[in-house]
Amino acid sequence: MQAFLKTGKTTGFVKPPSEPSTSVVKEKRVPPKPWVEKYRPKTVDDVVEQGEVVAVLKQSLESSELPNLLLYGPPGTGKTSTILAAARQLFGDLSKDRILELNASDERGISVVRTKVKNFAQLTCSSVRPDGKPCPPFKIIILDEADSMTHAAQAALRRTMEKESSTTRFCLVCNYVSRIIEPITSRCTKFRFKSLGHDKIVERLKFICREEKVNIDDDALEVIIECSGGDLRRAITVLQSSHRLFGSTEEKISKEHVLEISGIIPHHYLEEFLEICRSQDYSKLERYVENLSYDAYSVGQLLEQLNDFIIGHGRLTNKQKCILGEKIAECSFRLLNGASEYLQIMDLGCTAIVAFKDNH
Repeated sequence: MQAFLKTGKTTGFVKPPSEPSTSVVKEKRVPPKPWVEKYRPKTVDDVVEQGEVVAVLKQSLESSELPNLLLYGPPGTGKTSTILAAARQLFGDLSKDRILELNASDERGISVVRTKVKNFAQLTCSSVRPDGKPCPPFKIIILDEADSMTHAAQAALRRTMEKESSTTRFCLVCNYVSRIIEPITSRCTKFRFKSLGHDKIVERLKFICREEKVNIDDDALEVIIECSGGDLRRAITVLQSSHRLFGSTEEKISKEHVLEISGIIPHHYLEEFLEICRSQDYSKLERYVENLSYDAYSVGQLLEQLNDFIIGHGRLTNKQKCILGEKIAECSFRLLNGASEYLQIMDLGCTAIVAFKDNH
Protein backbone atom coordinates (compact mmCIF):
# COMPACT_ATOMS: atom_id res chain seq x y z
CA MET A 1 0.00 0.00 0.00
CA GLN A 2 2.85 2.35 0.89
CA ALA A 3 4.49 1.57 -2.45
CA PHE A 4 1.26 2.43 -4.28
CA LEU A 5 0.92 5.79 -2.49
CA LYS A 6 4.50 6.74 -3.33
CA THR A 7 4.71 5.51 -6.89
CA GLY A 8 1.11 5.11 -8.04
CA LYS A 9 1.84 1.48 -8.94
CA THR A 10 0.44 -1.62 -7.30
CA THR A 11 3.82 -3.37 -7.19
CA GLY A 12 7.43 -2.47 -7.42
CA PHE A 13 7.66 -4.28 -10.72
CA VAL A 14 9.47 -2.20 -13.31
CA LYS A 15 8.46 -2.75 -16.89
CA PRO A 16 11.45 -3.82 -18.99
CA PRO A 17 12.45 -1.38 -21.71
CA SER A 18 10.79 -2.18 -24.98
CA GLU A 19 12.97 -3.56 -27.73
CA PRO A 20 13.70 -1.23 -30.56
CA SER A 21 11.30 -1.75 -33.43
CA THR A 22 12.74 -3.51 -36.43
CA SER A 23 10.14 -2.10 -38.83
CA VAL A 24 11.59 0.29 -41.38
CA VAL A 25 10.11 3.77 -41.29
CA LYS A 26 9.03 4.66 -44.76
CA GLU A 27 10.33 7.98 -46.00
CA LYS A 28 7.77 10.42 -47.28
CA ARG A 29 8.01 10.70 -51.01
CA VAL A 30 8.11 14.26 -52.21
CA PRO A 31 5.87 14.61 -55.27
CA PRO A 32 7.86 15.70 -58.33
CA LYS A 33 7.49 19.35 -59.26
CA PRO A 34 6.55 20.46 -62.75
CA TRP A 35 9.72 21.60 -64.45
CA VAL A 36 8.13 25.00 -65.12
CA GLU A 37 8.05 25.60 -61.34
CA LYS A 38 11.30 23.79 -60.60
CA TYR A 39 13.31 25.95 -63.00
CA ARG A 40 11.44 29.21 -62.41
CA PRO A 41 13.96 32.09 -61.92
CA LYS A 42 14.96 32.50 -58.26
CA THR A 43 16.62 35.89 -58.75
CA VAL A 44 16.34 38.71 -61.27
CA ASP A 45 19.68 37.65 -62.80
CA ASP A 46 18.16 34.28 -63.77
CA VAL A 47 15.52 35.90 -66.00
CA VAL A 48 16.11 35.01 -69.66
CA GLU A 49 16.72 37.77 -72.23
CA GLN A 50 14.63 40.69 -70.86
CA GLY A 51 17.65 42.99 -70.48
CA GLU A 52 15.96 46.40 -69.98
CA VAL A 53 13.55 45.16 -67.32
CA VAL A 54 16.32 43.33 -65.47
CA ALA A 55 18.55 46.44 -65.48
CA VAL A 56 15.80 48.67 -64.03
CA LEU A 57 14.83 46.10 -61.40
CA LYS A 58 18.46 45.70 -60.35
CA GLN A 59 18.70 49.45 -59.72
CA SER A 60 15.43 49.30 -57.79
CA LEU A 61 16.74 46.45 -55.66
CA GLU A 62 19.93 48.35 -54.85
CA SER A 63 18.04 51.49 -53.81
CA SER A 64 15.11 49.56 -52.25
CA GLU A 65 12.73 51.72 -54.27
CA LEU A 66 10.18 50.28 -56.65
CA PRO A 67 7.65 52.17 -58.81
CA ASN A 68 4.23 50.85 -59.78
CA LEU A 69 4.86 48.43 -62.65
CA LEU A 70 2.91 47.31 -65.69
CA LEU A 71 4.49 44.25 -67.33
CA TYR A 72 2.96 43.21 -70.64
CA GLY A 73 3.81 40.91 -73.52
CA PRO A 74 3.18 37.40 -74.92
CA PRO A 75 2.60 34.48 -72.53
CA GLY A 76 5.57 32.46 -71.27
CA THR A 77 8.11 35.29 -71.48
CA GLY A 78 8.77 35.61 -67.73
CA LYS A 79 6.53 38.47 -66.57
CA THR A 80 5.20 36.90 -63.38
CA SER A 81 8.48 35.10 -62.63
CA THR A 82 10.42 38.38 -62.89
CA ILE A 83 8.36 40.34 -60.39
CA LEU A 84 8.16 37.39 -57.97
CA ALA A 85 11.96 36.97 -58.08
CA ALA A 86 12.45 40.72 -57.50
CA ALA A 87 10.00 40.73 -54.59
CA ARG A 88 11.74 37.78 -52.92
CA GLN A 89 15.09 39.56 -53.21
CA LEU A 90 13.61 42.73 -51.73
CA PHE A 91 11.87 41.17 -48.74
CA GLY A 92 13.73 37.91 -48.08
CA ASP A 93 11.99 35.87 -45.38
CA LEU A 94 9.18 38.45 -45.13
CA SER A 95 8.07 37.91 -48.73
CA LYS A 96 4.98 35.86 -47.72
CA ASP A 97 3.72 38.70 -45.52
CA ARG A 98 4.64 41.51 -47.90
CA ILE A 99 3.31 40.11 -51.22
CA LEU A 100 -0.33 39.66 -52.23
CA GLU A 101 -0.66 37.80 -55.53
CA LEU A 102 -4.07 37.67 -57.19
CA ASN A 103 -5.00 36.14 -60.53
CA ALA A 104 -7.37 38.70 -62.01
CA SER A 105 -8.86 36.08 -64.37
CA ASP A 106 -10.48 34.35 -61.37
CA GLU A 107 -11.02 37.34 -59.10
CA ARG A 108 -11.63 40.31 -61.32
CA GLY A 109 -14.72 42.03 -59.94
CA ILE A 110 -14.98 45.34 -58.15
CA SER A 111 -15.64 43.56 -54.82
CA VAL A 112 -12.12 42.07 -54.86
CA VAL A 113 -10.59 45.52 -55.27
CA ARG A 114 -12.75 46.93 -52.48
CA THR A 115 -12.02 44.11 -50.03
CA LYS A 116 -8.85 42.05 -50.57
CA VAL A 117 -6.75 44.67 -52.34
CA LYS A 118 -7.87 47.63 -50.25
CA ASN A 119 -7.52 45.84 -46.90
CA PHE A 120 -4.03 44.56 -47.73
CA ALA A 121 -2.94 47.97 -49.05
CA GLN A 122 -4.02 49.70 -45.82
CA LEU A 123 -1.75 47.53 -43.63
CA THR A 124 1.36 49.32 -42.40
CA CYS A 125 4.76 47.66 -42.46
CA SER A 126 8.09 48.15 -40.73
CA SER A 127 11.36 49.11 -42.42
CA VAL A 128 13.33 46.58 -40.33
CA ARG A 129 13.26 42.79 -40.48
CA PRO A 130 13.00 40.68 -37.31
CA ASP A 131 16.76 39.97 -37.58
CA GLY A 132 17.53 43.70 -37.60
CA LYS A 133 18.35 44.03 -41.29
CA PRO A 134 16.78 46.92 -43.22
CA CYS A 135 13.75 46.19 -45.39
CA PRO A 136 11.71 48.39 -47.79
CA PRO A 137 8.77 49.93 -45.90
CA PHE A 138 6.15 48.93 -48.45
CA LYS A 139 4.19 45.91 -49.71
CA ILE A 140 3.66 44.63 -53.26
CA ILE A 141 0.31 43.65 -54.79
CA ILE A 142 0.69 41.56 -57.96
CA LEU A 143 -2.38 41.44 -60.20
CA ASP A 144 -1.70 38.70 -62.73
CA GLU A 145 -3.71 38.68 -65.99
CA ALA A 146 -4.93 42.19 -65.20
CA ASP A 147 -6.32 42.59 -68.72
CA SER A 148 -9.19 40.30 -67.62
CA MET A 149 -10.32 42.76 -64.93
CA THR A 150 -13.59 44.56 -65.54
CA HIS A 151 -13.48 48.29 -66.28
CA ALA A 152 -15.33 48.99 -63.01
CA ALA A 153 -12.66 47.09 -61.05
CA GLN A 154 -9.87 48.96 -62.86
CA ALA A 155 -11.56 52.30 -62.08
CA ALA A 156 -11.81 51.36 -58.39
CA LEU A 157 -8.16 50.28 -58.38
CA ARG A 158 -7.09 53.71 -59.66
CA ARG A 159 -8.12 55.45 -56.43
CA THR A 160 -6.51 52.77 -54.23
CA MET A 161 -3.21 53.15 -56.11
CA GLU A 162 -3.17 56.89 -55.35
CA LYS A 163 -4.32 56.68 -51.74
CA GLU A 164 -1.97 53.90 -50.61
CA SER A 165 1.10 54.96 -52.59
CA SER A 166 3.20 55.43 -49.42
CA THR A 167 2.77 51.83 -48.20
CA THR A 168 1.98 49.75 -51.29
CA ARG A 169 3.37 49.20 -54.79
CA PHE A 170 1.21 47.68 -57.49
CA CYS A 171 2.44 45.40 -60.27
CA LEU A 172 0.00 44.61 -63.05
CA VAL A 173 0.83 41.70 -65.39
CA CYS A 174 -1.06 41.29 -68.67
CA ASN A 175 -0.83 40.07 -72.26
CA TYR A 176 -2.70 42.96 -73.90
CA VAL A 177 -1.86 46.44 -72.60
CA SER A 178 -4.64 47.96 -74.72
CA ARG A 179 -7.20 46.42 -72.33
CA ILE A 180 -5.86 48.39 -69.36
CA ILE A 181 -7.54 51.78 -68.91
CA GLU A 182 -5.43 54.88 -69.50
CA PRO A 183 -5.60 56.28 -65.91
CA ILE A 184 -3.88 53.09 -64.64
CA THR A 185 -1.22 52.87 -67.36
CA SER A 186 -0.27 56.51 -66.67
CA ARG A 187 0.40 55.63 -63.02
CA CYS A 188 2.74 52.74 -63.86
CA THR A 189 6.17 52.27 -65.38
CA LYS A 190 5.53 50.09 -68.44
CA PHE A 191 7.81 47.28 -69.59
CA ARG A 192 7.23 45.19 -72.69
CA PHE A 193 8.39 41.57 -72.54
CA LYS A 194 9.32 40.27 -75.98
CA SER A 195 9.10 36.68 -77.20
CA LEU A 196 12.27 34.77 -76.40
CA GLY A 197 14.78 34.21 -79.18
CA HIS A 198 15.70 30.83 -80.61
CA ASP A 199 19.18 30.68 -79.05
CA LYS A 200 17.95 31.57 -75.55
CA ILE A 201 15.27 28.87 -75.58
CA VAL A 202 17.78 26.28 -76.88
CA GLU A 203 20.21 27.23 -74.12
CA ARG A 204 17.57 26.91 -71.40
CA LEU A 205 16.17 23.61 -72.72
CA LYS A 206 19.65 22.08 -72.99
CA PHE A 207 20.37 23.15 -69.40
CA ILE A 208 17.19 21.39 -68.22
CA CYS A 209 18.07 18.30 -70.29
CA ARG A 210 21.47 18.11 -68.57
CA GLU A 211 19.93 18.52 -65.12
CA GLU A 212 17.17 15.96 -65.70
CA LYS A 213 19.34 13.59 -67.82
CA VAL A 214 17.05 13.81 -70.84
CA ASN A 215 18.38 12.25 -74.06
CA ILE A 216 16.82 14.12 -76.99
CA ASP A 217 17.61 14.71 -80.66
CA ASP A 218 18.51 18.20 -81.88
CA ASP A 219 15.71 17.91 -84.44
CA ALA A 220 13.24 17.24 -81.62
CA LEU A 221 14.44 20.35 -79.79
CA GLU A 222 13.88 22.38 -82.96
CA VAL A 223 10.28 21.11 -83.17
CA ILE A 224 9.70 22.07 -79.52
CA ILE A 225 10.99 25.59 -80.20
CA GLU A 226 8.88 25.90 -83.34
CA CYS A 227 5.68 24.87 -81.59
CA SER A 228 6.35 27.11 -78.57
CA GLY A 229 6.45 30.32 -80.62
CA GLY A 230 8.77 32.07 -78.16
CA ASP A 231 6.82 30.79 -75.13
CA LEU A 232 9.42 29.23 -72.81
CA ARG A 233 6.78 27.87 -70.43
CA ARG A 234 5.13 25.92 -73.25
CA ALA A 235 8.52 24.66 -74.49
CA ILE A 236 9.44 23.31 -71.03
CA THR A 237 6.01 21.68 -70.62
CA VAL A 238 6.30 19.88 -73.99
CA LEU A 239 9.83 18.74 -73.09
CA GLN A 240 8.67 17.31 -69.76
CA SER A 241 5.65 15.60 -71.33
CA SER A 242 7.85 13.99 -74.00
CA HIS A 243 10.29 12.79 -71.36
CA ARG A 244 7.54 11.27 -69.21
CA LEU A 245 5.94 9.40 -72.08
CA PHE A 246 8.97 8.29 -74.08
CA GLY A 247 12.03 8.90 -71.88
CA SER A 248 11.84 5.56 -70.08
CA THR A 249 10.91 3.40 -73.08
CA GLU A 250 12.99 4.92 -75.87
CA GLU A 251 16.74 5.42 -76.11
CA LYS A 252 16.30 8.94 -77.44
CA ILE A 253 13.34 11.30 -77.78
CA SER A 254 12.86 11.92 -81.51
CA LYS A 255 11.13 14.50 -83.66
CA GLU A 256 8.14 12.16 -84.18
CA HIS A 257 7.65 11.77 -80.42
CA VAL A 258 7.51 15.55 -79.93
CA LEU A 259 5.08 15.99 -82.84
CA GLU A 260 2.78 13.41 -81.24
CA ILE A 261 2.86 15.22 -77.87
CA SER A 262 2.66 18.84 -79.02
CA GLY A 263 -0.26 18.57 -81.44
CA ILE A 264 1.80 20.20 -84.20
CA ILE A 265 0.58 19.11 -87.62
CA PRO A 266 3.31 17.48 -89.78
CA HIS A 267 4.59 19.57 -92.67
CA HIS A 268 3.34 17.21 -95.37
CA TYR A 269 -0.29 17.95 -94.40
CA LEU A 270 0.24 21.63 -95.29
CA GLU A 271 1.84 20.78 -98.64
CA GLU A 272 -0.89 18.24 -99.42
CA PHE A 273 -3.63 20.81 -98.71
CA LEU A 274 -2.20 23.30 -101.23
CA GLU A 275 -1.58 20.59 -103.84
CA ILE A 276 -5.19 19.36 -103.59
CA CYS A 277 -6.47 22.92 -103.93
CA ARG A 278 -4.17 23.44 -106.91
CA SER A 279 -5.61 20.30 -108.56
CA GLN A 280 -9.11 21.88 -108.18
CA ASP A 281 -10.64 18.55 -107.17
CA TYR A 282 -13.44 19.04 -104.64
CA SER A 283 -13.82 15.33 -103.82
CA LYS A 284 -10.11 15.08 -102.95
CA LEU A 285 -10.54 18.08 -100.65
CA GLU A 286 -13.43 16.32 -98.89
CA ARG A 287 -11.35 13.16 -98.36
CA TYR A 288 -8.43 15.26 -97.06
CA VAL A 289 -10.65 16.97 -94.45
CA GLU A 290 -12.12 13.61 -93.38
CA ASN A 291 -8.63 12.11 -92.94
CA LEU A 292 -7.57 15.18 -90.95
CA SER A 293 -10.48 14.69 -88.55
CA TYR A 294 -9.76 10.92 -88.27
CA ASP A 295 -6.18 11.74 -87.25
CA ALA A 296 -7.66 14.07 -84.57
CA TYR A 297 -5.66 17.14 -85.58
CA SER A 298 -6.99 20.55 -84.60
CA VAL A 299 -8.26 22.69 -87.49
CA GLY A 300 -7.34 25.79 -85.48
CA GLN A 301 -3.75 24.56 -85.33
CA LEU A 302 -3.84 23.81 -89.07
CA LEU A 303 -4.98 27.37 -89.84
CA GLU A 304 -2.25 28.83 -87.64
CA GLN A 305 0.47 26.79 -89.36
CA LEU A 306 -1.01 27.36 -92.83
CA ASN A 307 -0.78 31.10 -92.33
CA ASP A 308 3.00 30.94 -91.73
CA PHE A 309 3.42 28.34 -94.48
CA ILE A 310 1.60 30.44 -97.10
CA ILE A 311 3.47 33.66 -96.25
CA GLY A 312 6.84 32.02 -96.94
CA HIS A 313 5.67 29.95 -99.94
CA GLY A 314 7.68 30.65 -103.09
CA ARG A 315 5.15 29.38 -105.67
CA LEU A 316 2.23 31.58 -104.60
CA THR A 317 1.63 35.05 -106.01
CA ASN A 318 1.10 38.03 -103.72
CA LYS A 319 -2.57 38.16 -104.72
CA GLN A 320 -3.08 34.50 -103.79
CA LYS A 321 -1.34 35.03 -100.45
CA CYS A 322 -3.62 38.00 -99.71
CA ILE A 323 -6.80 36.07 -100.59
CA LEU A 324 -5.80 33.01 -98.53
CA GLY A 325 -4.51 35.08 -95.59
CA GLU A 326 -7.78 37.01 -95.37
CA LYS A 327 -9.83 33.79 -95.53
CA ILE A 328 -7.66 32.13 -92.85
CA ALA A 329 -8.29 35.10 -90.53
CA GLU A 330 -12.03 34.89 -91.21
CA CYS A 331 -12.17 31.12 -90.58
CA SER A 332 -10.13 31.46 -87.36
CA PHE A 333 -12.54 34.12 -86.10
CA ARG A 334 -15.53 31.88 -86.84
CA LEU A 335 -13.90 28.93 -85.05
CA LEU A 336 -13.40 31.05 -81.93
CA ASN A 337 -17.14 31.77 -82.01
CA GLY A 338 -18.00 28.06 -82.12
CA ALA A 339 -18.36 27.40 -85.86
CA SER A 340 -17.95 23.91 -87.36
CA GLU A 341 -14.33 22.90 -88.03
CA TYR A 342 -15.39 20.88 -91.09
CA LEU A 343 -17.22 23.80 -92.70
CA GLN A 344 -14.38 26.26 -92.06
CA ILE A 345 -11.63 24.13 -93.59
CA MET A 346 -13.90 23.35 -96.57
CA ASP A 347 -14.60 27.07 -96.99
CA LEU A 348 -10.86 27.81 -96.96
CA GLY A 349 -10.24 25.01 -99.46
CA CYS A 350 -12.90 26.29 -101.86
CA THR A 351 -11.46 29.80 -101.65
CA ALA A 352 -7.99 28.40 -102.44
CA ILE A 353 -9.40 26.43 -105.44
CA VAL A 354 -10.94 29.62 -106.84
CA ALA A 355 -7.71 31.58 -106.20
CA PHE A 356 -5.65 28.98 -108.11
CA LYS A 357 -8.23 28.78 -110.91
CA ASP A 358 -8.20 32.55 -111.47
CA ASN A 359 -4.43 32.46 -111.77
CA HIS A 360 -4.50 30.07 -114.77
